[in-house]
Order: sequence, then C-alpha cells, then structure tokens
Amino acid sequence: MIEVTEIYKSVQGESTYMGLPCVFIRLTGCNLRCVWCDTTHAFHNGDHLSIGQIIDQVKSHGINLVEITGGEPLLQKEVFPLMESLLKNKFKVMLETSGSLSIKSVPREVIKIIDIKCPGSGEEDKNLWENLDHLSSKDEIKFVIADKVDYEWSKHVLQSYNLDKTNPILFSPVFEKLKLKNLTAWILEDNLPVRLHTQLHKYIWDQKTIGV
Repeated sequence: MIEVTEIYKSVQGESTYMGLPCVFIRLTGCNLRCVWCDTTHAFHNGDHLSIGQIIDQVKSHGINLVEITGGEPLLQKEVFPLMESLLKNKFKVMLETSGSLSIKSVPREVIKIIDIKCPGSGEEDKNLWENLDHLSSKDEIKFVIADKVDYEWSKHVLQSYNLDKTNPILFSPVFEKLKLKNLTAWILEDNLPVRLHTQLHKYIWDQKTIGV
C-alpha cells in the first residue's frame, strides 16, 4: 500500500513540460521542512491505496503524462513498483524529488526533476550530490531561489558541476518573495544558460488552492 495525499488532473505548472495536461500523484510524507514549502498538507494523513487502485484512478483521467510528487515521494519504497507499473501501462512518467534521497533505483525511463535546495530553503545540507551522477540527459534540475544569496549560490553550483552541459536547468523564484523580473535581470546580466521558470498554476489559480 502507498500513502497518497491526492490524485488529480491539471496542467503541468513546472518543468520544461509546463502547460501540458498532466495527472499528479501526490504521495504523503516529507523528510524536509523548507521554510517556503507550499505543500504542507502532504506531510500527514494520506489515504492508503494499492498500486492497482492508483493506476485505475490515473487511467480514469485519460491523460498520458503522469507526475509523481509529494512531499518527498522517494520516502515510500512502494513508489518504485508504482513507477514500473505506470511505465508498463504506457504512461509517460515524471518524478519530482528534493534530491535528498537516492535516485539510483529510479527507472531510467522516468523523467526526474531534482529540486536542489538553496541556502534560503533552510535545507541546503540535505542535498545528496551523488544524485547528479545518476541523471540522464532527459532529466531536469531546478533551483528555487529566494534572494541574491541563493542566486549566487546556484550560479556557483551550476558552474562547478557544469550542469548546463548535461541537463536542462531551471531557475525559479520563491513565489511572492523574489520578483520574477529581478531574477530575470540577474540571469541576463550574467548570460546564464538556464531557463527562467515560475509556477504557472499559481498564476491560474489562487496559490493556496489544493488539487490543481
């Protein structure tokens, strides 16, 4: 059984798949407590569902693109057979993870979105850097940036690991904390090879709306 907070249909609000219809499987539980977290409702009290029940709910929406998210989905061991089952059912599968837990056993076919934690999150020390060795070219790396300190830190990580040479890189501002135009100006000033990114769903619906 897997503890699930919600399964719902929406548009992809993040990643290079932004704007595409997608079914989200939000698993319950997280090992981090980022200061700007917008999904605290996923920390506890999910429903316990079998993989078959989850697959049936996903199929009912009639959409091929599926994202497994959280919380931190890799906390639950059953997420691995869930990903395998979704792939066997011909779904295109994405996984959004904090990168604090190993992605080594995640199926290669799954598109992994790693959210590297900046200092402003309060969880910088939880980054598991060896995860970068397990990424393929289709996987993506996201930095959620709260201020100029976070930006400079992210730029240093980007350049130290030559991340832009291997993966799409997303720089996203913490919603309503860092202005999108300020982050844009910094990226342009430095000619950084990154994709300016934001949370599309928070511009479509109220930022506190759940299940979108």
